[in-house]
Amino acid sequence: MKEGSDKKGLLAKLQTAQARHRERHRPTGFQFAIGDRIDFMHPGHWHSLTAKGSVFLQTRYLRALEQTAPENPSPRYALVFHGDKPVAAVALQIVTIAGSTLMHEKPDQKPKLLGRMVKSLGSGLKERALVCGNLLAWGNHGVAFAPDEDPAALWPAIAEVIYRIRRAEKLSGQTDFALIKDLSEHEFAHAESLERFSYRSVETDPDMVLAIRPEWRSYEDYLGGLEGKYRRSAKNIAKEITGAGCVVEDLTDLQPHGARLHQLYTSVQQKASIRPISLHHNYLPSVATALGGDFRCTVVRKESDLLGFITTVKNGASAIAYYVGFDRSAAETMPIYLQLLHASVASAISLGCKRLSLGRTALEPKAGLGAKPLPMKIWLRHRTPVLNVAIRSMLGAIPHDEPPVRNPFKETSLKA
Repeated sequence: MKEGSDKKGLLAKLQTAQARHRERHRPTGFQFAIGDRIDFMHPGHWHSLTAKGSVFLQTRYLRALEQTAPENPSPRYALVFHGDKPVAAVALQIVTIAGSTLMHEKPDQKPKLLGRMVKSLGSGLKERALVCGNLLAWGNHGVAFAPDEDPAALWPAIAEVIYRIRRAEKLSGQTDFALIKDLSEHEFAHAESLERFSYRSVETDPDMVLAIRPEWRSYEDYLGGLEGKYRRSAKNIAKEITGAGCVVEDLTDLQPHGARLHQLYTSVQQKASIRPISLHHNYLPSVATALGGDFRCTVVRKESDLLGFITTVKNGASAIAYYVGFDRSAAETMPIYLQLLHASVASAISLGCKRLSLGRTALEPKAGLGAKPLPMKIWLRHRTPVLNVAIRSMLGAIPHDEPPVRNPFKETSLKA
């Protein structure tokens, strides 16, 4: 009886595999416009799909990115049509990923055996990837759907876009794998059809998100909502900064400070455990100009010297604590980084946002601000089917920090 059940199970798996193979190798019925620059896309169609979506999908940002893009990655764009109607905008990047750029040990880090094995296997990896999303930001900044369309019905079209671009890229080099980043649980639920196209899902580190309460009209309101020890800690951080002769202020013009900002960014970026790409030296000033009032740069300054900065981007109802940099020698004697995190909270409130996305690193101090983890997943697919499982296992083996749980707010604030 068991043998018969096993045979039926195997037959069902083979039939499912054959059905998926046929689906991957036939058109979805959508039509596409694909280009290498954002200005090659129909501006009206692109704007209609992205105006209320991610700021990193809007033309003003993408032009600034193209003008200051590092050599790695290279952009690609697509519009998806159902008949004559544009139903999705897609921004992608082609990047060469070397294992040595993905796996850097921190000086005080002693990897376990599994971590050493993963590093050994991955260090020789060098592959060309097509990424649906933005490697210079976290979150889903690769796809915008028409508001009256069902995302679940459109993800097969996104898979076809990726397939078409990969095929076209054979002229300039084999594209080894495709990656779709970074989907929240809600977004991921709409994209489960990607599994039929041999994509594998992998959970990544969570985004730490602070919910901005309606009663917080200013940073002082936020401080007033904190429980005693957390409020004292925030005030002590500010006292240490001012006691060291520093001021905290917003920069209105980044261009004169571009070189110093890049130097501060590099001092932090070089210590990161994962760094697939590096910013162009004029990237932040260019993005600041492009985004205007939706971009803030707050600095810690001592006399004429900038000791640290944090950028905050308004992304619809959300704020993103974007790039940060600081002088490491100065940070040994004063809490520059912690002050910058608090500055981003102040910026998010003044921008009228409902939440602040703080990213995936330094989970402890972000939890101390009141941020909670938002799970994220990526989808990936290698051109060699047998490697799909291997890559998923390798990425899954990279250690993730467990996000701490903190409740820094007063009970009355929690109930509000």
